[in-house]
Amino acid sequence: MQPESDSDQDDFRFAGGRPCLDLTATVAERWGRQVERLQTPTDLARWFVRAGLADQPPEVSRQDLAHARTLREAIYRTVTRRLAGKPAGPGDLAIVNHWASQPLPRPWLELGEGGCLRARRDATTAGALLAALACDAVELLGGPLADRIRQCQADDCALLFVDTSRAGRRRWCSMAACGARAKMATYRARRLQTTASPPLPTTSSASGR
Repeated sequence: MQPESDSDQDDFRFAGGRPCLDLTATVAERWGRQVERLQTPTDLARWFVRAGLADQPPEVSRQDLAHARTLREAIYRTVTRRLAGKPAGPGDLAIVNHWASQPLPRPWLELGEGGCLRARRDATTAGALLAALACDAVELLGGPLADRIRQCQADDCALLFVDTSRAGRRRWCSMAACGARAKMATYRARRLQTTASPPLPTTSSASGR
């Protein structure tokens, strides 16, 4: 898996609809180069905050980073095998279930300004956040939304997402990105075809006129 260079810089993607799927998106271009976006412990700490799992970047060690990558790939393989109609790998299930059994971050409610309630949580460890991600994967893959998991159908995208559309026929991870590009490509192809088509023959005028 290749590290991400400055020219490849494209910040984290959050189009999955679930944190566990967004975690799998921290590898870009899975169909080819497989660019790693979690290169350092700092990257993982930043991702936790961006994903809404932590209010402040937690302490993250090299071992935490290795665990996160291992859990990420176990989730990714489990989801893609399900999409392909294949059973989950026992090793991958063991990884997900191990982390799902670990202690979770402790949430609580407190009164804010004007008596409004707000959710707070511990300044937690990376391990507890990985446990939360594993639990999210368990709930998603073992629940009714498992049949709504999709993989983006764009040629240059492999992101996983939950289809929450009423019809359940969503094809793109994001209509603002892959969907818009696909529609534009279709439009340009039609325009090209129309331009390249030979003109229709004209009917000759009636004789004697």
